[in-house]
Amino acid sequence: MWLGKFLDIKSDIETMAAEIKRQVLKYIKKDKLTPLEFTILENIFNRKISGYDLMEKLNDQFSGQWEAQSGTIYPILSKLKKDGFLDSKDIKSPIGPLKKVYFLTEAGNHLIKYKVNKNFLEQLKFVEKFLTELSSIYVHSLLNDGVKDDQTNSKIKEVQMLLKEMSDNVIKNLPSSVIIKGFCPECNAKVDRNEAKFCAYCGASFENEVKEKELDDFKTEQN
Repeated sequence: MWLGKFLDIKSDIETMAAEIKRQVLKYIKKDKLTPLEFTILENIFNRKISGYDLMEKLNDQFSGQWEAQSGTIYPILSKLKKDGFLDSKDIKSPIGPLKKVYFLTEAGNHLIKYKVNKNFLEQLKFVEKFLTELSSIYVHSLLNDGVKDDQTNSKIKEVQMLLKEMSDNVIKNLPSSVIIKGFCPECNAKVDRNEAKFCAYCGASFENEVKEKELDDFKTEQN
């Protein structure tokens, strides 16, 4: 969750390793991102995705608090491509016609990983405090509205169960293992996971996979 009007990436670029810094400076043409631009880049990270699927993903993420519109998202995608964060290509869709998918450039990939890794623990703490405060206000509002003690206690238990369920879902949806690029983790069939969301042989999902190199990069940057 990013609160600033713009996210400064200039300072991040300055502190990157020299080799990566040279590459990023060569292709990235701006030093600030809006929160929505950064959110879009986060959602494209480690996948190829069409504009339509991206809007569906954003709408699911925002859970009705904000709705992605094509008139907003497609101009941003074009701008991020022009500024060196994204690239695109046309691929054949399951129903036949070609569709355009977007993916991070190598420079954009380096930058997003660095920005997220640098602020990861602070962002987690922020989310924890935000959820605690939000839940506390909700419970106290019940007391102020004259809800009976037994009803309040029941609501408190509901909130506790909801928060636990959310935490369990986060953990469940995290990648649980490192898999070999180019093969299905379930049936070991050779597949192109960059293009498909599911294995054509056994139906296994590729949505939550992390490549071995990217996991190694994350561990290195954390250390």
